[in-house]
Amino acid sequence: MKIIGTGSALPKKSVTNDMLSEFLDTSDEWITTRTGIKTRHIITDERFEDLATEAAARAIDAAGLCPDDIDYIICSNVSNYFVTPHLSSLIQGGLGIKGPGCPTMDVNVACVGFVYALDLCDALLSTGRAHNILLVAAEECTRFCDWTDRNCSVLFGDGAGAVVVSKGDSLISCRLTSVPMPDVIVYRNPMEPTPFETGEGVDVHMPLQMKGREVFRMAVSSASRDIQQVVADAGLELGDIDHFLLHQANLRINEAIRENLGQPEEKFPTNVQRFGNTSSASIPLLLDEGIREGKIRRGHKVLMSAFGAGFVTGTLILKY
Repeated sequence: MKIIGTGSALPKKSVTNDMLSEFLDTSDEWITTRTGIKTRHIITDERFEDLATEAAARAIDAAGLCPDDIDYIICSNVSNYFVTPHLSSLIQGGLGIKGPGCPTMDVNVACVGFVYALDLCDALLSTGRAHNILLVAAEECTRFCDWTDRNCSVLFGDGAGAVVVSKGDSLISCRLTSVPMPDVIVYRNPMEPTPFETGEGVDVHMPLQMKGREVFRMAVSSASRDIQQVVADAGLELGDIDHFLLHQANLRINEAIRENLGQPEEKFPTNVQRFGNTSSASIPLLLDEGIREGKIRRGHKVLMSAFGAGFVTGTLILKY
């Protein structure tokens, strides 16, 4: 596969740390020193599917295509207002693609969804099942936060990033992993007990739960390991990589990974300071920003690495 167009979209409301401190027992200093986050964008009166569609339309335009050229849509999504219909079908409708020859599918691999879905795109393209795939990573993480808990709610933001991929030979190396550790990061959809349940022990609503220290440790160790492995598998050296696009969960995590790898700071762009943790949307947001600013150029070797609930990881190298 190869990426031929990128796009992104963010909610219009930007929320600062000081704004959060008005109703949370926190401060700008407390949040910044622990996470690096200063602001985040949060959905207010927008429709989430419209935000995802906007990012998709920008990617299609950047690819020099029209919506009807898209013959497969994949959406990476952890949480949104709709349980069904799936988000990719809503994006299809928003773009005006009538089908029926354009399958749509959502994937949920937490914050690693974009990397997993790129690998899936490569498989579909290599078998001729698709020619122009729209991949959208759209997340409204703030929907499952407990806004009385400063430990989680200050971390997240909403946003959408998208790419159009077609057949090519850009993917150099890829490594996907999964270890069953469901208690590290967990969120359960709020559900009422059935008439056949007593209700005892049934979680009608449980906001996102995260073991911060365990996530930090696993993220740094697994990402450092995977990055070194995919670089070796590609027959490259770390110094051959032009850009390391890491999942934007926490600035301290990314800095620890960079120090483990011994690479210069300028190779590790960040936007978590401005957007917070946008789950699987963070890497395509970072990619689109780098391309539109002219920092990521054709021929550059780009490494993408993410980690998330499961506990899952995904790392790949591609030549843009």
